[in-house]
Amino acid sequence: MIRPIAPDDTNALIAIAGAIGFRPDELEELSEMLADYFNGNSDSDSFWMTDDDNGPVGVAYCEPERMTDRTWNLLLIAIRPDRQRQGRGVTLLRHVEQTLAAGGGRMLLVETSGLPEFDRARAFYAKCGYEEEARIRDFYAAGDDKVVFRKFLNAN
Repeated sequence: MIRPIAPDDTNALIAIAGAIGFRPDELEELSEMLADYFNGNSDSDSFWMTDDDNGPVGVAYCEPERMTDRTWNLLLIAIRPDRQRQGRGVTLLRHVEQTLAAGGGRMLLVETSGLPEFDRARAFYAKCGYEEEARIRDFYAAGDDKVVFRKFLNAN
């Protein structure tokens, strides 16, 4: 079942991020983002969703791209490693797309690394209908490109 996140999900969501390789500093930032979100300290229309199967097994986080016409960024999508390759990521991503489209969202962007260990992530986005739109060489570090994918949600 895909649903909005709740405060009680915080530890499980941080554990998912840790299980997929977030560094300690990234986990700390995620914890702060979740606390801000639940305390109403967020200044955007961001939203979080979870794939709940007797507790969170996946998470997605989106926020609107400032100064654009209904463009959104998918900043995080993750499924617990022991629950991957079951179609959960596709289902969660489709739910995000449908939610955004129903609210008038026009385009969804997603970025990832160009390193070989992210081949599977890039293949996932392509399989879900995203097109590689841009590549910024050496963005994250020397030899680590930022790859941006996009998908139109509404033609209007």
